[in-house]
Amino acid sequence: MNNFYRVVALSFRHKFTVAASLFCSLAVAVLWGGNITAIFPIVDVIMLNKSIPQYVDETCTEFETEIATLTKDIDQRTAALPKADEAKRPSLRSELADLQGQLSQKQRKLSWYQQASPVAHRWLPTTAFRTLLVVCLALVVGTLLKSLFRVIGSYYTSRLGHLIQFELRKEFYRRTLRLDLSTFRQTSGGDLMNRFMGDVGTASVGAQNVFGMALREPMKVAVCLIIAAWVSWQLLLLTLISVPLAAVAIRWLAKSLKRANRKAIEEFGFVYERIEETIGGIKVIKAFTQESRERSRFHRTSKLVYNRSMRIAMYDSLVSPFTETIGIVIILAAVLSGGYLVLNQQTHLFGIRISDEPLTHGWLTLFYCMLAGASDPGRRLTAAFNSLQQGAAAADHLYELMDRETAVKEPAEPKSLPELMGPIEFRDVCFSYRPSEPVLDHINLRIEPGETIAIIGPNGCGKSTLSNLLPRFYDPVSGAVMLSGFDLRELRRRDIRERIGIVTQETLLFDDTVYENIRYGRSSATRDEVVEAARRGHAHKFITEVLSDGYNSKVGPGGNRLSGGQRQRIALARAILRDPDILILDEATSQIDVESERLIHEVLEEFTRGRTALIITHRPSTLELADRIVVMDAGRIVDVGTYAELAQRCDLFRRLSHADLREVA
Repeated sequence: MNNFYRVVALSFRHKFTVAASLFCSLAVAVLWGGNITAIFPIVDVIMLNKSIPQYVDETCTEFETEIATLTKDIDQRTAALPKADEAKRPSLRSELADLQGQLSQKQRKLSWYQQASPVAHRWLPTTAFRTLLVVCLALVVGTLLKSLFRVIGSYYTSRLGHLIQFELRKEFYRRTLRLDLSTFRQTSGGDLMNRFMGDVGTASVGAQNVFGMALREPMKVAVCLIIAAWVSWQLLLLTLISVPLAAVAIRWLAKSLKRANRKAIEEFGFVYERIEETIGGIKVIKAFTQESRERSRFHRTSKLVYNRSMRIAMYDSLVSPFTETIGIVIILAAVLSGGYLVLNQQTHLFGIRISDEPLTHGWLTLFYCMLAGASDPGRRLTAAFNSLQQGAAAADHLYELMDRETAVKEPAEPKSLPELMGPIEFRDVCFSYRPSEPVLDHINLRIEPGETIAIIGPNGCGKSTLSNLLPRFYDPVSGAVMLSGFDLRELRRRDIRERIGIVTQETLLFDDTVYENIRYGRSSATRDEVVEAARRGHAHKFITEVLSDGYNSKVGPGGNRLSGGQRQRIALARAILRDPDILILDEATSQIDVESERLIHEVLEEFTRGRTALIITHRPSTLELADRIVVMDAGRIVDVGTYAELAQRCDLFRRLSHADLREVA
């Protein structure tokens, strides 16, 4: 439950809302108990055709008579004590102490009634019917006030729930952005969406219930039990003897519910993953007519969630009957015990003093009503029981990712990069995503400032991984990546990435305007600078002539309203606007048409002059831009040289770059 407490703790950022919610819950609880107390004057006063002033006066007379009798008994025993035998003296002393205790208690009660008598005579009616009218009016006013506080409390509780959800979702988003790429490789998009939407909502609803029903109903129970204890705390303890057993059973149910909810949350994440996979691969599914297969897979995943939900429903269904049974046992115990005491006008039960004087019908009825008043909120509380367990399970699932430490840590005392960028050096670099599967094996490479390096190699040889080490998306397992003489682990990630521009094979554009997608490269850029970057990236012409709204045209999710070449040129314009010291191109021209490739080639030829560039490509035209070409295979560098040198001596390079075919042509 510790993680759930962390969710609840978010509410204390909004102190006024919490205070208003607590105050309204307390007011509802007090008015709930206060309304029930109206049963006492109805039974013991009005139904006996008395008014409250009459009842107060008669009670004062009764106490005065009893006090006089007790005083006389005390005087007699005090006088008899010196004359009594040694064997009888302890018994007499005990009787004397008991009588003195009764006398002190009755004197206190008499004092209270004597103080209440002038108030009752001045403000309360003197007939039974008018007294009934006043009690009914008080009940109506109390109920209206209780309803008013309940409405206000519900508003502030809902507000608090939405504020917690708002804060929690922001915090989760912030922490997600701080995670390294290895975490995103291990966590699917469906699982992340499940945590963002499902877990955040469920945890915040659970926290909302803490300040709503889970707080208000126990307060109502507490007020009722306090009043019942005021009537006879001994009788209350006797009737609550079965509560520890109920607590043990409810604790077991709580653990079972939380465990089942945690499993359900994880399995619901599989549903998100299946939906995400289906939408992303809908073209392949339809092309291979695999709709029935995907329906079957989705059915199996949904069936798991259904079975888990039914287990939760089973546990949840046990809570209410169990608490109601315990409530009935408590009330029956009270009925039997109280009935024996009132019908036989006794003050002791099983040799235990239950009251100082026999309980009247009114006091016993009030006691029963308070137990009933406590059992009703207890029954209502079962409705929030599963919600709290769901919230606790969701909080655990949420904070499991939020508390995950990033593998790429910021240095305690970061160094500063010089204005003029120095060389890049990979010193004996080894890297693996999993310990048993090395990706880079003792890479040694030095790139001089302003040099353009092309990397070529078969799929899976580690080209993209090598380029991902430069912006510190990952840190090497061993060895070091040096920039301007500094180990990258000594530099802040932001400082490194501000000096780098990246264009990848899978160009990602955001669902925004063309203008904002280009300006993403540098948020402080002016419109003229954005347009100039688009001109240099050969994107301005199609933006103004083809797109209906020009730079204000929406590109759609992922840029799906544009062609591959158009997306690539906008991405290149974004990198140009950033004006980086280092440019990384990862297969940036692999999936575009010939015309787009020609235009991008012209852009790169101009843009890479005077800046360090790392280009991953197999295109011969792009390879010719490189000062040197690095050939990789199985995580190792197998050769480095110019295009002409490698074409002469490296068979792997010749195969990958189609050099043999170029010679034939």
